[in-house]
Amino acid sequence: MDEIPELTNEFISNLSKRNANEPEFLQAVFEVTEDILPFIEQNPEFKKYKILECMAEPERAILFRVPWINDKGEIEINRGYRIQMNSAIGPYKGGLRFHPSVNISILKFLAFEQVLKNSLTSLPMGGAKGGSDFDPKGKSDTEIMKFCQSFMTELSNHIGPNTDVPAGDIGVGGREIGYMFGQYRRLKREFTGVLTGKGMEFGGSLIRPEATGYGLVYFVEEMLQQKGDSLAGKKIVVSGSGNVAQYAIEKCIEHGATVLTASDSDGYIYDPAGIDKEKLAFIFELKNERRGRIKEYADRYGCEYVEGKKPWNIDCDVALPCATQNELDEEGALELVSNGCLIVGEGANMPSTPGAITVFQQNKVLYAPGKAANAGGVAVSGLEMSQNSMRYSWTKKEVDTKLKEIMKNIHKTCVKYGRQSDGFIDYKKGANIGGFVKVANAMLAQGLV
Repeated sequence: MDEIPELTNEFISNLSKRNANEPEFLQAVFEVTEDILPFIEQNPEFKKYKILECMAEPERAILFRVPWINDKGEIEINRGYRIQMNSAIGPYKGGLRFHPSVNISILKFLAFEQVLKNSLTSLPMGGAKGGSDFDPKGKSDTEIMKFCQSFMTELSNHIGPNTDVPAGDIGVGGREIGYMFGQYRRLKREFTGVLTGKGMEFGGSLIRPEATGYGLVYFVEEMLQQKGDSLAGKKIVVSGSGNVAQYAIEKCIEHGATVLTASDSDGYIYDPAGIDKEKLAFIFELKNERRGRIKEYADRYGCEYVEGKKPWNIDCDVALPCATQNELDEEGALELVSNGCLIVGEGANMPSTPGAITVFQQNKVLYAPGKAANAGGVAVSGLEMSQNSMRYSWTKKEVDTKLKEIMKNIHKTCVKYGRQSDGFIDYKKGANIGGFVKVANAMLAQGLV
């Protein structure tokens, strides 16, 4: 196995030259390389046909301008993107993100992760990601509608129910999906399941808003059950206070755990009494209706608020980073380890830096990467696609049961490929190899395309 580091270095060197100035994308690919390259060495066909090199190259990258008129009558120009990464196992599937930070590097990282994540669900979905550097914050509903219509006017040329089915992501919720769906329907003169995360009135699925947070907790519960344990009585630290964090907190409460923290970009609250259903209802109202800051929670309930910090210094059994990429660094990981954290489950996409992941692995903390732990959202998006195709809707219980089963099967895949000789489960390795295998076999079967 001495040749593996050399192969890794060669692969990384070539990839870095081809994708200079794309740090997030390179980080995402490098994170899987150390797990996948040894596996490829054991399967010469994957090496011969350069499957990993193919997977690291988008099948298609689309860049377009989005002109629109604001409420002052001024013309504004944004950039729109769609990275169609891999369609070997199904139509492209992945969210749209509206945020000033959006660029090619971030979208390629998200699309690459999406390929493996979608594969893990066992649903027939390829991987993609898209969005714009448009910032919905501070915009009126009319401005958001005008932007979404202009964005979809161009995007509609590249998507379709059997080609590419986008969903929401940061900055793209039910309102934005509705505006874009309406414009697509108007342009194409057809009613199809071209977007997921739709309203229930026009083809949406029950459990879709809750799916990522619920699925994260279902996955963590499977990790604990693997150890003969459960979430009941566990102390949980959560970062974020948006959609994923909200529903993860809700499901943790249902499982009898005590959630101690929530955060936003300004800081975090620490409530030693735990966030209960009444307090969670306040967070829902604060964040979803008033767009307020999490500090208001501390003011209302008389608990501690820490400005400009992340909650990783709080004693806990389980940490759920649910905010954004690279929010949990090596220093934060060391704090979690020293405070007795047993499990880290990623609700956000790539919230842990490479240094943090190394700390978790060195200290035998069970670490569940986002491509496995937060796959519940895209899983229910896939179920929404199925319901749209059938012109039928499942009940809340039916969708939730299917979500639980999908998360359980993802966990089994991670255990299958991640179990070490000493019995320890390397969930990162298991998720990377498990997601890779299905896509790689499909690419081999379909030839050089």
